[in-house]
Amino acid sequence: MSKESADRPVLLQVERLTTVFDLGDREAAAVRAVSFMIRAGETLALVGESGSGKSVTALSLLGLVRPPGRITGGSILWKGLDLVHLEETRLHRIRGREIALVLQDPGAALNPVFTVGDQIIETLLAHGVVPKPGARARMLELLDAVRIPDPDRRADDYPHQLSGGLRQRVMIALALAGDPELLIADEPTTGLDATTQSRIVDLLRDLVERHDLSLLLISHDLAVVSACADRVAVMYAGQIIEEGPAQAVLHNPGHPYTRGLLASVPGAAPGVPLRGIEGAPPRLGELPPGCAFAPRCPEQFDRCKTVMPESWAHDTGTVARCHLHDPGQAVPATTDEGGAPGP
Repeated sequence: MSKESADRPVLLQVERLTTVFDLGDREAAAVRAVSFMIRAGETLALVGESGSGKSVTALSLLGLVRPPGRITGGSILWKGLDLVHLEETRLHRIRGREIALVLQDPGAALNPVFTVGDQIIETLLAHGVVPKPGARARMLELLDAVRIPDPDRRADDYPHQLSGGLRQRVMIALALAGDPELLIADEPTTGLDATTQSRIVDLLRDLVERHDLSLLLISHDLAVVSACADRVAVMYAGQIIEEGPAQAVLHNPGHPYTRGLLASVPGAAPGVPLRGIEGAPPRLGELPPGCAFAPRCPEQFDRCKTVMPESWAHDTGTVARCHLHDPGQAVPATTDEGGAPGP
């Protein structure tokens, strides 16, 4: 079922969020004026290479960025309440209870000296979701909801006794313990084999449907994104450089960076050799002038090197931060050798 309907209420509205890290005598922006929204029951995927700012964005939403990092601008409206300026005690009540985070490394996030069942029970009691006498029964319900076989036995296992896929399911169960409205899943399939990845993706889709959850899915895996997302936002060097309905972004992208990501996905175009994106993303605090992607872009021209592009809507159905779509800009013709614009 499509969740793009405008009659669904907006739960999260992020406007020009900026998060910086202090590097000695200067500050470097890891998240630069990022804006997006998530409606009730909707899945938004935030995609991009490692270091693009995706995880820092997620931590910023929950006020979990620690020094030398800090939010310096913008707003994070959760059902109209600005989380940026909210006192810590009130924000603490929202974390886990209304917005929950699934971290990408369950091996590091789970406590090795407590059973997984005890860790879920502790979370239930901390959020005040159920009284202590009913906590074990609710814990078993959560393990069953995330499709852990024989939950009554597995609840007494320690994290090291579980496979990577089962540990990730426990992390999802922990996130669901507070009965949140928004789930933030940060690279939930990283480090898992292809079969286990597919099962985790299927589980997330099922939970979103059954619990009418909103989901912010952070991933560099476009196959995972294609299977889950209603809308996609592509990040590069701390900015969202393309955003739109998932089908439009993934099948008819407007930004050269998005096209490069898609061209590097194995199996995306059978018989066509994979093409990587040349070069590397800029290091934190070392952005080039103009468009941050210009040094790697096969379609760049002189203006790209000196002027930061605005975001422009175009006929593919997405909004792209790229001079190629500026209706007032004459774009030089390119040859195949110079990198002709993609479809």
